[in-house]
Amino acid sequence: MQYMDTSHPSSPHPLIPSAPPSWFQHHFADADQQRDAAKLGMWVFLLTEVLFFGGLFCAYAIYRAWNPGMFTNAHLALDWRLGGLNTLVLVASSVTIAVAIRSLQLNRRSEAARLLVATWLLAATFMVIKYFEYSHKFHVGQLPGKFYTYTGIEGTNPHVFFSIYFGMTGLHGLHVLVGMAVIAWLIIRTRRGDFSSAYYTPVEVTGLYWHLVDMVWIFLFPLLYLIG
Repeated sequence: MQYMDTSHPSSPHPLIPSAPPSWFQHHFADADQQRDAAKLGMWVFLLTEVLFFGGLFCAYAIYRAWNPGMFTNAHLALDWRLGGLNTLVLVASSVTIAVAIRSLQLNRRSEAARLLVATWLLAATFMVIKYFEYSHKFHVGQLPGKFYTYTGIEGTNPHVFFSIYFGMTGLHGLHVLVGMAVIAWLIIRTRRGDFSSAYYTPVEVTGLYWHLVDMVWIFLFPLLYLIG
């Protein structure tokens, strides 16, 4: 089946099939099928991510049920203001990437590129704030497992809380870094003119991934920072 180019309706021969655009993969019947397949693949991937994080949330629930007092005392060592600021930062980044997708749907490439840059900068802001949080924990000895040396928290085995804290926030941070790398790639391609209203699937599926990153943090923030 040949790909019908409808991007130039004023062509003197509109009924003559033209060569498919570079982004169209020959094994799909049409552009809509290609887009649907990409979105389905991303949804399946996101499902595996939900299951992965779900295991960590289950571990959190079990250990908190076993040590409710210790979790309440240990969470006071976290700065809820920094956690809250990071929540606002990620929510804002979800908005910017969503508007970037809409801009591409309207063929506003320059605007989409600027919004993707804003998304990347917000993600970088999140990581910088997390760096300062981690640095403080390293400095005072609030580390996971056998590396825990802090003595200012009441309760049995407070290192368990910090093991869960570093495990969950560290894995989430890794997802943020992966997202930043992909968004940087999208910025380059958007400025190069690879995306338009006819083709913006990579940006759209990356937006789905980024919304999951945002959603996971929205759960992590109250569970870790607002226990009391």
